[in-house]
Amino acid sequence: MSTNRHLYISIFIIWLFNISGMIGILMGYEDWFLSLTWLNLLVYLFLIIWNTNFNKALILALLIPFSLGMITEYLGVNYGLIFGNYAYGENLGLKVYGVPWIIGVNWAILTYCSAGIVRTIHHNLLISSVLGAILMVFLDLIIEVSAPRFDFWKFDNGVVPLQNYLGWFFIALIAHLFLQKIIKVFRFRISLHIFIAILTFFTFFLIV
Repeated sequence: MSTNRHLYISIFIIWLFNISGMIGILMGYEDWFLSLTWLNLLVYLFLIIWNTNFNKALILALLIPFSLGMITEYLGVNYGLIFGNYAYGENLGLKVYGVPWIIGVNWAILTYCSAGIVRTIHHNLLISSVLGAILMVFLDLIIEVSAPRFDFWKFDNGVVPLQNYLGWFFIALIAHLFLQKIIKVFRFRISLHIFIAILTFFTFFLIV
């Protein structure tokens, strides 16, 4: 199967899942759709791998943000470190020491996709890593508004501290530095569509 055909099928699947989720939630099936968030993220991860040259370097690169995400989220949930005091809800699936394992997958997806976007702007490792981290923080700003509503996670007193965004930036920066050092060629279009799909979903529910 050609690379372009992979891409077109992937784009169709991304937006099918995304639009179906938005419509389903609006129609009153919020609990069912949100409980399958883990599946949606796994599909995104599969599509990234499917559209990329599958090799040990790719797996290693994705494991870095996955591991960083899981470790830092564990420290956050259990000790209030890095991101502040918060707890995860029930809609992200199975938890390991209070952290849904799919959150590690989410870190891998967002790091890859933001890297795939910013590498078209600048190829210097440090500059593109900073830009990628900024892009991830921007997306987190949007997601944080709907996270409690969707029972994803909630900060103490319902207030997201500045510490969270600073923590996101520095952890994302480290993840980008390692991932972009390992991966030399990114798939821009699949990265862009996944990132915009996630952004569209959460932006939509800012106003609905």
